[in-house]
Amino acid sequence: MSRTVDIGVVGGGASAVCLLDALAETDTPPGSVTVFEPSRHLWRGRPYQPDLETVRVNIAPEGMSVRFGDHTLFQRWLAERDAAAGAGRDFADPFIGTRFVPRAVFGSYLEHSAHEALRRLEQRGWRTEVVRERVARMTPADGGVVLGTEHGRRVRVDHAVLCVGRGLPGDPYSLTGSAGFIADPYPLMHSLAGIDPQQRVGVVGSGLTGVDVVLSLAARGHRGRMLLLSRTGVLPLVRQRPLPYTLRHFTPQRFREAAARGETVTLEEVVATMRAEFAAAGEDLGSVSAEIAAFTDGDPVRRLRRHLAEVDSPSQALRILQHAVPATGPDVWPRLPEHEKDQLLRAHHRAVMSLCCPMPPASAAALLGLIDSGQLEIVPGLRHIEPAAGGGFTALTDGDGPAHRADILVNAVNSSPRLQSPSAEPLVAAMVGAHLAERHPRGGVRVERATSRLVVNGMTDRRLYALGDLASGSLFFTFGLPSIVDRAYDIAGAIRDDAVEAASCRFEDDALQDA
Repeated sequence: MSRTVDIGVVGGGASAVCLLDALAETDTPPGSVTVFEPSRHLWRGRPYQPDLETVRVNIAPEGMSVRFGDHTLFQRWLAERDAAAGAGRDFADPFIGTRFVPRAVFGSYLEHSAHEALRRLEQRGWRTEVVRERVARMTPADGGVVLGTEHGRRVRVDHAVLCVGRGLPGDPYSLTGSAGFIADPYPLMHSLAGIDPQQRVGVVGSGLTGVDVVLSLAARGHRGRMLLLSRTGVLPLVRQRPLPYTLRHFTPQRFREAAARGETVTLEEVVATMRAEFAAAGEDLGSVSAEIAAFTDGDPVRRLRRHLAEVDSPSQALRILQHAVPATGPDVWPRLPEHEKDQLLRAHHRAVMSLCCPMPPASAAALLGLIDSGQLEIVPGLRHIEPAAGGGFTALTDGDGPAHRADILVNAVNSSPRLQSPSAEPLVAAMVGAHLAERHPRGGVRVERATSRLVVNGMTDRRLYALGDLASGSLFFTFGLPSIVDRAYDIAGAIRDDAVEAASCRFEDDALQDA
């Protein structure tokens, strides 16, 4: 049996980069790493491919490091890039001073980080290879699995980590194939290029993607009317000026200790712990509850104005929530009863995501400028969209309001968590058929919280892991980079522990044979 550990990484986007960096940081005995990625956007994935400068990250640089425990890594890379490029745009938000760089810039950082991680692994004796083919099948073999590519290559590994990305945007109104319907907006530099500046454009979805589309159209000089259409009219919250805060009660450690004791928690207990966190900071949890309730009750434009006016609010309430949910949410989620998870998702998922994934203040100000000029309208209550007889589209809303017309329709709907990337679905289906994976009813596959190992029939599989959106049914907040970094660290540690345990067993076997 091989005395090294062989790892296969299925997918070569941001999750894979975080995993490679975590592997390079651990003391796992040298082995081999093979990355499989067929797309032209190696290391960048779909979100960070080259695009317009208006397509920005919405997190400060200290939250965009690919390395666990090092929040300054991306900042240092940016500083080196700035020094090499000389004077240029720093993309600092004029309201709060935070740098929200274009996603394409972050994509360059991902490429750099991947190459550096591979170099560090090779210096330590690892063998690395990038295979530009799609993994189509997986079969058990000799204590590990064999990854089979679409072109017939077979690679045996001890551990396979599924880093497949999110699926394509949803199409709730079945408009794909209709003339004038842009089903997938990214990259916007291509999808928006053919739109006449005078055309009336409808954007379906009012989240961060919808904001990207509207601001990119405006930056390209679009003069026609724009409609931001959605069922709720909920816009992302406006990010406030960062203020330092350390969690005292609602901590990951608290819930990890509960997990170690085999305890579950109820939603009522979680809320009580969060209330204690707010009270310790002199804040009232009721203010956040009222904010969540207001998301679907009221004028979205008035709410947007209020949020922009509160970027320098002295209250820590929203900042605490935005820190606690991604930091501790992944540890809370597995401890909740399943029916309470479903209840929480049905009632509050959209509002919580809006609160915890806010847009930069400059983006909010630009939206308000377009609204005040009469060029942009926020249209909530969307009920149905259909192609119009004379071309274009008709959007119908709840109540007796008039129908809304658009010449072009840009799809900014989020991908469904229940659907995998089209390129990954055949592999997932094959794994389910071979009893190597089990689908989760909320999407993706079942995984163990502590290690991200796949779970089938209640049993974890030490050979298989999922990182990113494929774990979204079992885990919570799987898409934010800090969460991906944390899970990558967990996976690298689990692989290291498994390799050390296997080496110890082999040593004992050899000792017995010698005796």
